[in-house]
Amino acid sequence: MAFHPIFIQKSKKLVSYPNAIQHMERYVQDIYNEKQPECLWFLEHPPLYTAGTSAKDYDLINTQNYPTFYTNRGGQWTYHGPGQRIIYIMMDLRKDHQAFPSRDIHAFVNAIEDWVILTLRQFNIYAEKRKDRIGLWVINPITKKEEKIAALGIKLTRWISWHGIALNISPNLNDYTGIVPCGLAEFGVTSMEKLGVKCSMDEVDQVLLEQWNHIFPYSLQEKNLFT
Repeated sequence: MAFHPIFIQKSKKLVSYPNAIQHMERYVQDIYNEKQPECLWFLEHPPLYTAGTSAKDYDLINTQNYPTFYTNRGGQWTYHGPGQRIIYIMMDLRKDHQAFPSRDIHAFVNAIEDWVILTLRQFNIYAEKRKDRIGLWVINPITKKEEKIAALGIKLTRWISWHGIALNISPNLNDYTGIVPCGLAEFGVTSMEKLGVKCSMDEVDQVLLEQWNHIFPYSLQEKNLFT
């Protein structure tokens, strides 16, 4: 079965969080009305904290005085900043995607997680899912404790997905001290850099694109969609 391509937008400059939300809201409406195809938006944000619908105010410390934003995505507090690859995923879950059935949010999230797991494996990083915790986890080789390397927060609007994943490549991990990440004080946060993998954002993007077709039957096509 042939599927139409999914557009990729890659933003080279840091994108403010309010601008990202504004663009996504408009684009999701266009997908719903079948005016635009599905899209993956690759970007980075300046340092900031966002709260999902389950966030607790006492989990925000923010000694750095970074901007904070309350969102309608799932999950709790998370950090975004340079060195973290954000991928906002705008897909129409009303349709069967072969990798997951229509209107099956759990299968959709599972497929997205598998995509990132395959990508990290190419760098000899073995990330895993946890049934009781969202995101992807690795074992710290020194402490032997679990640490999060990728966060995931998805919002559905009339079965169109938005928000997405945040993969830690080389962010400033000290910035995570401004929150209790995802409300889980007993677990740490890590990055590819902390695990000894020195690579550029473009190198990780290339592997993400290569691994896409191991999960999804859609080809990817770069196009400027957002400023």
